[in-house]
Order: sequence, then structure tokens, then C-alpha cells
Amino acid sequence: MIDLHTHSTVSDGSDPPARIAELAAAAGCRAFALTDHDRLDGVSVAATRATELDLEFIPGCELSCEVGSGTMHVLVYWLSDSPGPLQDELVRLQEARDTRNQRMAVLLQSLGLPVTYDELQAEAGGTGAGRPHVAAILVRKGVVGSVQEAFDVWLAKGRPAYVEKERLLPADALRLARQSGAVPVLAHPLSLQVGAAELDRRVGELTDLGLQGLEAIYGRYSPSDRDGLVSLAAGHGLAVTGGSDHHGTYKPDLHVGVGRGDLDVPDSVLEDLAARRG
Repeated sequence: MIDLHTHSTVSDGSDPPARIAELAAAAGCRAFALTDHDRLDGVSVAATRATELDLEFIPGCELSCEVGSGTMHVLVYWLSDSPGPLQDELVRLQEARDTRNQRMAVLLQSLGLPVTYDELQAEAGGTGAGRPHVAAILVRKGVVGSVQEAFDVWLAKGRPAYVEKERLLPADALRLARQSGAVPVLAHPLSLQVGAAELDRRVGELTDLGLQGLEAIYGRYSPSDRDGLVSLAAGHGLAVTGGSDHHGTYKPDLHVGVGRGDLDVPDSVLEDLAARRG
């Protein structure tokens, strides 16, 4: 069993990078990937702890891409934390995220919500602050009853406290990933929020641009959703991947290795994906 989609305190998870390795070992995983949003800061710590626990570790990150409908994220695997084309772009995206957080803090206060920029940074541990950290502060201060309510009422796209963030064009994300020696995979494909025919068309376009895999075995997907995406991946010659999308307390229904309890990503997934490196 493996898990190729996890988040730590480096971006928008509640568990430190080393703890992700420990949770993977406790769940019975043979290997796991750390895929924080737009950052590689946790890779070295997670790798060290993985070695201590005799786990195979895959360094990576998750990129947000600009699309016309829904949301599109690309998981990038075997991306080292040394200099490279994508790594350099991540530095720029991190600076853009910080600017966005400053704007969000101003907006929150204008809406009468008690969240300052300093509080947001402190909640995130100094790096990778984002909307889940705003939600956690709102829960702690009694403004909302749950992280999900914070998103539904205030923070989701189209809600009063939402601030757009900078995203890469899909072609640029895939190009930079391949130039950096990494393997790009479309995360939770149904988040594009399009019909089956349109999803097939878009996956075909992304494959032509360098996409290497499809996250079909996703933590929150039903068995029928997963089966359909496995078939879609096969139709485009893509590797099938899977992961929990663990965020700790920010997504309390998803756990490393097992998702909601029915996730079981086989080891062969990693072997197929690894064959597409380079």
C-alpha cells in the first residue's frame, strides 16, 4: 500500500513533515509522497524520517493551474529541492502567495472577521499560510463551527472573503515539471467539474502537453468514480495514481494511507509511475 498525496504544516496540513512519515508507517504504507502546495520545504525532513522508518519516499508538490471551470491541480513527483526550472518558479509562487495572504487579511478585517496577517502566519507556523489556516482561526474564535463551514460561508471561491491566487497555465506547469526531471499527474480530476466527454477531451490535451498520470484512486472518490477514472487513464496511456489528500485536522475525514477507510493504492501504481521518469 502507498499514498502519493499528502500535505504537511509546510503548506495547509496540520501535521509536521516528519509526522506524515510516521502516519504512513502506522497505516502500513510501503511508500509515500509529500506534496505540499507550491513548496518543497518539508521534503528533506520527511525524507530523513522516512529513511529511519524504512519507507520509500517520493519528493513532490502540488501546483494550482489556471482553468476556465472548476479547479485544476497537478501533482509533481520526484521533484528534488535543488535548483531547477520548476523549483525557481515555486519561489516566485510563494512570494505571490504571501502577497495574497496580506490582501486576504485586509479583506477579512473589512468584513469584521477577527483575523490578522500576523495571526495567519503564526497559525501556519511561518510558511505556506492559506485558507485552511484562516478557517482554523475562525473556528477557534467561535465565528464558525467547523473548517467546512468557514469555507462554505466565507472562504470558498465566490464567497465574500475569497481572494484569487496566482496559478500557472497547465502547459507551463507540465513543461516546467518535465524540464525539472519530474513526473506530472492530474490530481483529483473530477474537480474540473465537467462532463465525461469534456473531461476526456481535456485529459487528451494535457497528455499531449506532457501529462504522465491520472489520480484515479483518490481519497474522497466512490468506487464507481475510481473505476471510471482508471478507464480514462488507460484510454490515454496514462499511469494510474492514488492518494488520500491528507491534511490532518483541516480535512478530518481523510487519513494517510486509507483516506476515508476504503483507500488502498497498490504498490504497482508506484512502479508504473516510476517507469515514466526522465
